[in-house]
Amino acid sequence: MTTPAALPYGTPDAPRIAVRGEAHLEVDPEIGRIGITVASRGRDRRTALEDLTRRNATALDLVKSYGDAVERLESGAFSVRPELTKHGRGERIRTYHGTVHLTAELTDFTALGELATRLADLELTRVDGPWWDLRRDSPAHRRAREQAVREAVQRAREYAEALGTSLAALVELADIGAEDGGPRPMAAGGRMRSMAFAEAAEDTVAALDLEPQRQHVYAEVNARFTMRPPTL
Repeated sequence: MTTPAALPYGTPDAPRIAVRGEAHLEVDPEIGRIGITVASRGRDRRTALEDLTRRNATALDLVKSYGDAVERLESGAFSVRPELTKHGRGERIRTYHGTVHLTAELTDFTALGELATRLADLELTRVDGPWWDLRRDSPAHRRAREQAVREAVQRAREYAEALGTSLAALVELADIGAEDGGPRPMAAGGRMRSMAFAEAAEDTVAALDLEPQRQHVYAEVNARFTMRPPTL
């Protein structure tokens, strides 16, 4: 078992101040993500596979038709499985079921609502989402970190001023958990909404009007300063 390193303490000539800086921003999402599950069924494996291939191509073509509004389109798990009869002797195959999963990320949320509606209107197609998110390199993360640092400096300065003195130097600045492997603050993602349609609708439905969920971005830092000796 590793013994934690002792924290450095100040001296009468260079008293130390240790503070935590925190920031919480609420910003608009940059990405809307939906999950798409295309299904098929048939009396034999070939029919189920051919239908799945056709429906998958239809869904892909529909997503790609939105051009630059689609930032990412990925295919996930694929399966074709038999369904056995529940009654009778022996193992008899009743039908075959096929599924393929897709994920699409869009930056145009008006287009996202329209696309989700049109996909859900396809035969044997399920749509899950949207999940709202920020890009990993979003400027919001940097703004939160900068705000957390400024708050740490301001808090330390206030402590020093309460003692009638001022800060002398920065000794250390670290993310929360950077030294002990603790959890990192994360942006809170949007909640999931789910839409499932088993069969194609007879009439074209109006596009969903989606309201993007605001994202919460957190940042925390530990900071240690020395200050000029106060007169107590």
